[in-house]
Amino acid sequence: MDSVRAPDSETAEPGERPTAPSLGRKVRSAARWSLINTVVMRLGNFATGIILARFALGPAEWGVYGIAQTVLLVLLSANELGVSLAMVRWEGDPRRFAPTVLTLSTLSSGLLYVALFVSAPAVARALGSPGATGVLRVMCVCLVIDAVAHVPAGVLTREFAQGRRMVIDAANFVLSTAVTLVLAFAGWGAMSFAVGAVAGNVAALAGFALAVPGMLRFGWDPRQARALLKFGLPLAGASLLALAVVNVDTMVVGSALGGTALGFYVLAFNMSGWPVRVISEAARRVSFAGFSRLADSPQALAQGFSRALAVLVTGTVPLCVLLGGLAGPVVQLVYGATWLPAAEALPWLMALGLVRIGCELAYDCLVAVGQRRSLILVQGLWVAALIPVLIVGARHGGIVGVAQGHVVVAVGLVVPVFLYALSRAGIRLVDIARACAWPFFAGAVMALVIVAAKWLLGDGALALCVVGVAALAAYVVCVLPSRRFLLGSRTEVSV
Repeated sequence: MDSVRAPDSETAEPGERPTAPSLGRKVRSAARWSLINTVVMRLGNFATGIILARFALGPAEWGVYGIAQTVLLVLLSANELGVSLAMVRWEGDPRRFAPTVLTLSTLSSGLLYVALFVSAPAVARALGSPGATGVLRVMCVCLVIDAVAHVPAGVLTREFAQGRRMVIDAANFVLSTAVTLVLAFAGWGAMSFAVGAVAGNVAALAGFALAVPGMLRFGWDPRQARALLKFGLPLAGASLLALAVVNVDTMVVGSALGGTALGFYVLAFNMSGWPVRVISEAARRVSFAGFSRLADSPQALAQGFSRALAVLVTGTVPLCVLLGGLAGPVVQLVYGATWLPAAEALPWLMALGLVRIGCELAYDCLVAVGQRRSLILVQGLWVAALIPVLIVGARHGGIVGVAQGHVVVAVGLVVPVFLYALSRAGIRLVDIARACAWPFFAGAVMALVIVAAKWLLGDGALALCVVGVAALAAYVVCVLPSRRFLLGSRTEVSV
């Protein structure tokens, strides 16, 4: 396992390490706050998206936004070279190495932004959306802001301080949403997203600076810098590949099918991300820190991972089955008939969303135990297999073919590889099977109920509500036998 100690920091005394019960309480408290935060923010984003799609922006504008968002996410995965995770993982006082982390993060993100600013026209043309140049240049200002904010944000994650994080995220959401809506209705099109994102990130940076005072100090220690780069670069590479996995499809659709098809695909992909963002993001804000504390105990790590996976899958399966089984009626009810082509790809993307949740949790676990090389190999294999499959899928099946290609590669290739990597970390296949068995069985029953109820009741709005309630009731009944495993013992350390 790679060392994660700060090169010149004092080693934490044994008495300073939290006991198992206190760690469990910290993780559970942080997880609750993180879930509340994520649910509130995502519901707000969901409502904003409905308003914009129905009254202000069409598929072409969503396509431009999708291109800019994709480029930004890919660059964000590498903008601080992975060194910010040291704020969570390294032992000792983070204030000793925070100045070097901040300097490295800011320099790397600044260089990335300059490169993006110069190459934006070529990037936009290559992705089939020449009109995205200005949006790219504005939205990617978030690169630099995000790199600076990583340092205090890492301290909050390290301390499981998700309550304070919620207040900061709320300020970000309120300002970014207000700016986006005002500009969109003023006719700014996709540029409204970019300006809103920058405004929200500025508010978040101010919030982090107030929540963790004294952390935004620049400094430089050559020894620390070398250790940080050794620690962070493999993680940055793995993160970049992970982001490529979920964003290469946008590039393929934009270049092969055009801006309007990309708008439909972006809407469907965003819908499929609802359960991923609400549940998985809430878990990931505490999972890495939690797994890091359990990394020295294979038995505790396996137990923590399997219970975390069970909780995630149990909460995600019903959302995925509902959105996938009722794709057409949900899209028409929420966004209007103009967006119905997006519903054709949604069932496949919901299946992909479920796979992504498991893979993201496995990713955090493997990072925590130091298997960074394995992660790079897994993500590289995923991207290498995905690109040709998606191109073929786009040519023969449009956005549906792209979604199907995603699922084929994820289920047929990536899941087995992740299972093998987890087994090397001491997490057995039987642990994973135990975590997933009841939710998957309940999901299958739920799907049968939806098919039968739709056949009997049709696709009307009232029928949609009845079908949804009946399917959820069936799921709850079928998943009840797993409740003891999900709740666990209060004295155990769980993630």
